[in-house]
Amino acid sequence: MKNYLYVFLISMIPLIELRGAIPVAYTIKAAAENPDSFNLLTAYIVIAIGNMLPVPFIFFFARRVLEWGKDKRYIGRFFTWCLNKGEKGGAKLQAKAGRGLYVALLLFVGIPLPGTGAWTGTLAASFLDMDFKKSVLAVVGGVALAGIIVGVLCTLGFGALFGIH
Repeated sequence: MKNYLYVFLISMIPLIELRGAIPVAYTIKAAAENPDSFNLLTAYIVIAIGNMLPVPFIFFFARRVLEWGKDKRYIGRFFTWCLNKGEKGGAKLQAKAGRGLYVALLLFVGIPLPGTGAWTGTLAASFLDMDFKKSVLAVVGGVALAGIIVGVLCTLGFGALFGIH
């Protein structure tokens, strides 16, 4: 149970998210004395839930919190960086997508590159005032796509790409 909690918490960390939690799950499975004690399918479900849990909070509150904190003494620089990242991500997404904005959001979240996960995608959707339900569905699809891609790479032995040996 401790290992599932561990990957759950990792999947909730911004910029790491599912992309980092899945390789950790594969490492836990490989290192286990009893490989049957850690089920990768269960780990995938736990990781996906952990990655999606912050999404409604990010959509409805992150922008407000970031705007509130951008001029604060100790947190201002980081909050401004986050605001700029969200605005740039949203602008790029909208410029490239046009009418296929939700498909673009799904692909943006689903391609496992640094800075393209559920956190950034949801923040971009919030900045673009996109529909909440459609945005969540696109992010869920993107998380599933990223999970498949990262899982296949880990299964093929490319976990080192994610810093896991």
